[in-house]
Amino acid sequence: MSRVGKKPIEVPSGVTVTVKEGEIEVKGPKGTLTTPIPDGVEFKLEDGQLTAERKSDEYSAMHGLARALANNAVVGVTEGFSRQMDVVGVGYKAEVQGKKLVFALGYSHPVEYVLPDGIDASAERIPAKSSINQYQTTLTLSGIDKQLLGQVAAELARLRKPDAYKGKGIRYADRYYRLKQGKTAA
Repeated sequence: MSRVGKKPIEVPSGVTVTVKEGEIEVKGPKGTLTTPIPDGVEFKLEDGQLTAERKSDEYSAMHGLARALANNAVVGVTEGFSRQMDVVGVGYKAEVQGKKLVFALGYSHPVEYVLPDGIDASAERIPAKSSINQYQTTLTLSGIDKQLLGQVAAELARLRKPDAYKGKGIRYADRYYRLKQGKTAA
């Protein structure tokens, strides 16, 4: 039995959940999300709690997944999600221009990234963090769709991967990056 799948989802006041054939629609103060329901899993809404039930043990792999997707939709429309990324390196910059991010990443041209609908970004320059020597800018991405937010963050991280020696590039703010030592250490 899936431990995640057995947990009920508390539906807060102000959020309406509609269970349809093959999908769940969640409306809240921040917007509306639809989540697909895999085959073999059913959702029931009783007394402000949403529960996932599977038809047989054959669908045990989808049980926890379906519940997690529904929970992410409920959390997304009530609180939202955010992800922070650091742009590190001398001369590396990031600025927000409407629905577009413009980066200077050491290439011969500026790199532009158009944000999809539902994702907002803000860039702020904070004094140097103790663990990063050449710290420049922190990007804060926010939105109600956790999956889309993660995809955008991954695409931004691929624009300039962190260097192995100095750590220059676009990095996730909450991750630890182990740097190699240069020749002088030998």
